[in-house]
Amino acid sequence: MNRIQPTKIEALERAVKGDVLRPGEPAYDEARKIWNAMIDKRPALIVRCATTEDAVRGVEFARENGLLLAIRGGGHNIAGLALCDEGLVIDLSRMKGVKVDARARRASVEGGARLADVDAATQAHGLATPLGINSTTGVAGLTLGGGFGWLTRKHGLTVDNLESAGVVTAAGEVVRASATENPDLFWAIRGGGGNFGVVTRFEFRLHPLGPGVLSGLIVYPISEARSVLREYRELAAKAPEDLTVWAILRHAPPLPFLPKETHGKGIVALAVFYAGEPKKGEPLVEPLRKFGEPLGEHVGAQPYVAWQQAFDPLLAPGARNYWKSHNFTRLEDGLFDAVIGAAEKLPSPHCEIFLGALGGVASAPAPDATAYSERDAQFVINVHSRWEKPADDGRCVGWARSFFEAAAPFASGGVYVNFLSADEGDRVRAAYGRNYDRLVRVKRSVDPDNLFRVNQNIRP
Repeated sequence: MNRIQPTKIEALERAVKGDVLRPGEPAYDEARKIWNAMIDKRPALIVRCATTEDAVRGVEFARENGLLLAIRGGGHNIAGLALCDEGLVIDLSRMKGVKVDARARRASVEGGARLADVDAATQAHGLATPLGINSTTGVAGLTLGGGFGWLTRKHGLTVDNLESAGVVTAAGEVVRASATENPDLFWAIRGGGGNFGVVTRFEFRLHPLGPGVLSGLIVYPISEARSVLREYRELAAKAPEDLTVWAILRHAPPLPFLPKETHGKGIVALAVFYAGEPKKGEPLVEPLRKFGEPLGEHVGAQPYVAWQQAFDPLLAPGARNYWKSHNFTRLEDGLFDAVIGAAEKLPSPHCEIFLGALGGVASAPAPDATAYSERDAQFVINVHSRWEKPADDGRCVGWARSFFEAAAPFASGGVYVNFLSADEGDRVRAAYGRNYDRLVRVKRSVDPDNLFRVNQNIRP
């Protein structure tokens, strides 16, 4: 940092409408905190943007001064790619405005918005777009990696609902990317991550939903996991696009609908979501109650925004987190053995393994329609290791890696780029398959010097 003249930093401070934070200043340490507490990086400068022009100034400053550049949206990325050491961070977290055109069914979303911001604004009009499952997740990072959640089987991935984006390029230009304007860039940002610029605005297509949706949990003891997972496999194979069911194996949290003696014990929970009229979904949910002897359930019509926040308490910031993930085209009995074996050895009460269901409309586009290529993936399994003390790092990370290796023989070979941890740069090509070479060409055209490299990097 000493090689940058103080006068240059002062000029940057005058040029931006937001804030420029340096180490030692009161707001600096709070600004460098992100969701995963394992990440402890100390940027030289943090530019907290108030406008797109602030992002332009940040890009120009980093480029002209040879600084490493990171981009922060929601700060939720597992690998900690929102920050960098000794470089400059463009922090969009204050730019979280959402404007809804209900008649056109479109939403304009700033790059620092979180899922909760979008859900609240769109549900005020009875509309929604496919996003993730944790309301504190940043919309930008989720979208740029592909994006999937409860509405994906019915309406596709988040990127399948992206109409346009405002992008600050490595040259400091602000461009619009859409199907008709800068189409190669538009193709690349739909799954290619933050490799191609700073996206300060997204325009999403919206769909009628709610406000009440049929959703909730049906919980079984871990002793019944094998039979429950087999029944789940059969149901998933014939489920309509309106119905999404995920399976989660973990220790039971203290949920009020579960007997107290089951709290902290192993469970397999079925998370149920129906995207249509709640009454029409009830007959489809009923079979899930007969997979075994449930410990308890809480399923009914509730506001969509409430369901979107249901898992927030289990994913609050401040804990240490490490993930390993595979994609699957089918669920085999041998995979269930690996899943159950790992679930019986959870290294902390906060760890879990989830099976997320994809398919439906998300499988319809061709693999090369967007940078996100994993259209054959019917399930994503993420082993989510989560704990509190640094002393437990080795044990908890080792557990996740052990499961990853045990599940690998049953996986498709692909992976969801947003689930890659910091030590998995060698899997970037696997995330894009045949699309990787085209992504390199786009990268070479818009960022030949790889200014945007604090990401799961696509090297030009």
